[in-house]
Amino acid sequence: MNKDNRIKIFLVDDDALYLKSLEIDFLQHADFSIETYATGEICLENLSHNPDVIILDYHLDGIDKKAINGIETLDKIKLFNPNIPVVMLSSQDKIDVAINCMHHKATDYVLKSETAFIRLQKIITTIFSYKKMEKELSWYMERM
Repeated sequence: MNKDNRIKIFLVDDDALYLKSLEIDFLQHADFSIETYATGEICLENLSHNPDVIILDYHLDGIDKKAINGIETLDKIKLFNPNIPVVMLSSQDKIDVAINCMHHKATDYVLKSETAFIRLQKIITTIFSYKKMEKELSWYMERM
């Protein structure tokens, strides 16, 4: 987590309206540190900002048809740091798309819908509950 103890979230989506809506939802409902990016390339350039979690759009070609897609971005994020949780976000309601994302080591897959923000909040809560349990277990094991 950040120095200021807020969870830093990267939101990456080429749909400017959806990206802003998601940012507003996160800022209104919890005390997160948010960075938004319109392309995978810009996200990758900023990985040194150490995000705690990345919410990544599946397509990412709405602005530039030559832009790398979400899967390519996911692969590069995992090469940079395999421990960054990445949640894929897409309007693709196809099981094979979700399975493909999971094969590329996405933490989860969320369908863009009216309930996407609630689902994302639950996923982030779960991620950090597990991280807290891992720390506590590690602390306990060191003392045994």
